[in-house]
Order: sequence, then C-alpha cells, then structure tokens
Amino acid sequence: RAECVVAAAEILDRRGFGLDAVTGVDWLAKGEIEVVYDYFHPTAPWRVVVRARVPRIDPAIATISGVFPGANWHERETHDFFGVRFDGHPNLEPLLLPEDATYHPLRKDFTA
Repeated sequence: RAECVVAAAEILDRRGFGLDAVTGVDWLAKGEIEVVYDYFHPTAPWRVVVRARVPRIDPAIATISGVFPGANWHERETHDFFGVRFDGHPNLEPLLLPEDATYHPLRKDFTA
C-alpha cells in the first residue's frame, strides 16, 4: 500500500539495501499510477522491488528521501515524467523538464 513505502524503505535500509531507482508506470485504464522502487544489496545477490499504486487524478505518495537521500533526484524525475507528488520532499522542483512545464510526457495520454 502507498502508506507503507517509507516503512518498507526503513526496513530495507536497516538490512543494508541501497536504492537503485524510483520510477512510475501509468495504468491509464485503471486510473492509477504505480510508483516503483528498485533496491539492491551491495554484498549479496538480492534485489527487492516495492510497488505502490496511487490515483491518477491526484497522484501523491510520501517521499523516502529522509531514509535514502539519493531518492531526491529519482523522485523529482518521477514527478516530472508522471506527475507524482512526493509529499514531504525537500525540493520537488523540475529536474529535467522546463520550469513552466504543465505536462508529464510518460503518461499514456500525453500528446506532443
């Protein structure tokens, strides 16, 4: 569930995992955006994927940047491309898109 992503990040951090990526998947027909967190373990051949879905209308989920500071840029990119708001993020400013962009190019209904 979306409200569990910070707790999951804390558990993985305590077990020595690092954050590899944060991205999104647009489930247009279901009216949802899936936020995908990929974790790796630096000394073991383990990987973990945490997935949480939020409504497409107002996609919001808590930031994990307090647990994994490197999530800052990943969350900003996901915000740019999918429109997901990461509540509590210290600087959710555009990373790759123009500052005045009102579009999210990786959403399935995006047209150029």
